[in-house]
Amino acid sequence: MKRKAKQAKELAKAVAYLRTSSATNVGADKDSEKRQGEAISRFAKHAHFEVVDTFYDEAVSGADAIETRPGFMALLDRIEGNGVRTVIVEDASRFARELMTQELGIMLLISRNVTVFAANGDKLTETDDPMKKAMRQIAGVFAELEKSRLVGKLKAARDRKSEAAGKRIEGRKAIHQTHPDAVLLAKRLRRVNPKTGERRSLREISKALEDAGYTNERGQPFAATSVKNMVEGLRPSLKRDE
Repeated sequence: MKRKAKQAKELAKAVAYLRTSSATNVGADKDSEKRQGEAISRFAKHAHFEVVDTFYDEAVSGADAIETRPGFMALLDRIEGNGVRTVIVEDASRFARELMTQELGIMLLISRNVTVFAANGDKLTETDDPMKKAMRQIAGVFAELEKSRLVGKLKAARDRKSEAAGKRIEGRKAIHQTHPDAVLLAKRLRRVNPKTGERRSLREISKALEDAGYTNERGQPFAATSVKNMVEGLRPSLKRDE
């Protein structure tokens, strides 16, 4: 009995990701959630993983952009918050039917040092397939291109406003310049707990910032992506409630 308990403690932690495309659970997706869960559980038991959390995008089409899925976004928050670095899915189609969207989801996890396993044992984050490697490179290029395009659009909009107003209109000031105390608080909250070895999730940090009087420009709690930008030294705007 003691030996079994010791072995259980040594299991590596993992999280599961499921997706079904049908809200009514009929047709091709009938019993899909149950099937996916069972396949993941079998693999986890065989590979000595403990599934500590499950994230589920219900009634989400495989054609939907990966970054718009609430279950997948919550999965990223959990990964960033507690140090779990293994994700198990039934197969790559749970990310998407289209190869480009599949590879984008996997790339987002690779960038966070996550290993993704399919229930058949395939390590989806490692591949010798030259086509998949190329797709990941292309996805990365398009992500950078879209970021540059957005920056350019914002600058052009400021220039038009400046011309119309007859004076220079600047973009948002860096939060590190306007509210360095808020950034310090966010970074302090993000540190690893020495007792548990875990970090607060981005949403937990957002709640703590709100409790301390820090909100976004609309007076709402910061989104998880904004908190991530804070702790990584990027530049979200900030409003402090007095």
